[in-house]
Amino acid sequence: MAGRFLSIGECMVELSQAGDGLLRKGFAGDTFNTAWYARACLPADWQVDYFTALGDDQMSAEMLAFMEAAGIGTAAIRRIRGKTPGLYMINLKDGERSFSYWRESSSARQLAADGDRLREAIEAADVVYFSGITLAILPREDVDTLLSELRRAKAAGKTVAFDPNIRPRLWLSLDVMHTTISEGARASTLVMPSFDDEAAHFGDDSIDRTILRYRGLGAMNVVVKNGADGVTLNFDGEQSFVPAAKVKKVVDTTSAGDSFNGAFLARYLQDGDAQAAARFAVRIAARVVSEHGALVDPEKLRIA
Repeated sequence: MAGRFLSIGECMVELSQAGDGLLRKGFAGDTFNTAWYARACLPADWQVDYFTALGDDQMSAEMLAFMEAAGIGTAAIRRIRGKTPGLYMINLKDGERSFSYWRESSSARQLAADGDRLREAIEAADVVYFSGITLAILPREDVDTLLSELRRAKAAGKTVAFDPNIRPRLWLSLDVMHTTISEGARASTLVMPSFDDEAAHFGDDSIDRTILRYRGLGAMNVVVKNGADGVTLNFDGEQSFVPAAKVKKVVDTTSAGDSFNGAFLARYLQDGDAQAAARFAVRIAARVVSEHGALVDPEKLRIA
């Protein structure tokens, strides 16, 4: 069954260490990473689109060309005169990664400012994916616009998938963060949280508590990722568990959750089997964390 997958959020310019004081330029961001892995895992008759706002500068043009070369649709992306994408740099110390961000004036902060364009893109999709970062970077009035359109999509029977992807530094306050993430869950049919985030920022003392909270907000289905401790699924009230795939050597965990999300959605959308989708997705995520970078070449993701 063919369909259309739409991911909404911010793609940024990435600067990573290349040795000898040099930096390597790339493009990445949580919702774009998920679109990348969905594209890699979906059949060719599925269309994968990305929705954001970019500037009219050279870097925005290069980002668009990169997306298109990856087979990700860019037709709905809004271009804003005088704006530029956000940027982040990966810092390495003794093998550990940390990040520095420059995103305060990112063009993506205006992705929902054109409500008609947003509605048109969502109405054309069968599946809509967004994250807590998508919500965190927007002005409050644009958060309301996006959530309103997502609620319309949910009411129309579309799959609306949400990863809370909690990043407290992006929010004005913890109260705003808690409230807005909960509103995101209410607009969704499927919530895909990471348990360590939920325990740290919502005080959940168990995975069951995380599932109960999100189902109480109206999400029919919940997939809780718990790193090496596997994945717990609750679909229509039926709970199951899928263990994590073994990894010989963890090289880079940057896109572990994003790749799981993209692979899970790609498989689940094809056959509706959540457990099979999770078993497939943990294997994809294991491949991804065995490689450097957020975006792993699809040729390295082939799984029999």
